[in-house]
Amino acid sequence: MSARSKARKRALDILFEADVRGVGVLEILTARRAQADPPVSEYAEGLVRGVVEHWREINDWIGLHAEGWTMERMPPVDRNILRIAVLELLWRPDVPPRVVIDEAVELAKNLSTDRSPSFVNGLLGSLVDAGAASATAESAVPAVEEVSVAGRPAPPGPDAGPGQES
Repeated sequence: MSARSKARKRALDILFEADVRGVGVLEILTARRAQADPPVSEYAEGLVRGVVEHWREINDWIGLHAEGWTMERMPPVDRNILRIAVLELLWRPDVPPRVVIDEAVELAKNLSTDRSPSFVNGLLGSLVDAGAASATAESAVPAVEEVSVAGRPAPPGPDAGPGQES
C-alpha cells in the first residue's frame, strides 16, 4: 500500500470516527495526532483539514450527484470516502481523477458494503463527467444558494457535536 493510500485510509478513519461519534472532526484529528498510533501523516492531515475547509461545497457536490440518496441515508463509511475523493478531485489537481476514483473504490471494497464500490465509482464518475475535476474549485462549485437540496436541511458541519448543526 502506497504512502498516499495509507494517508487516505487514516483520513477516512478520522472522518468516520467523528461522524459516528457526533464530535468535531478537528477534535478527533488533534486527539489522533497526540496519540500518534498510528501516526497521522502530513497528507492525511491535509485531507482532513481540506474536507473541513470545504465541507459545505463537498457535501453539496455529493448531494447533486447522489441520485436518490441523501447524505444521511448513505453508510457513514461511504459518505466519508466520497468526501475525501471529492476534495481530491476538486482541490488537489496533482492527483489524477482516475487515481482518486480507484483509491476510493478500493477503500469501499475493503471497508463498506458489497454495493458500495459501484455506488462510489458511479457517483465519482458522474462528478468527473460533469467536468468538476477539470474546472477550478472556485468556478466548479456552485454557490450554496444555487444548490437544490429538495427542502432537506443541511447536514451537520464538520465540528457539530451531537444535536448541533452548523
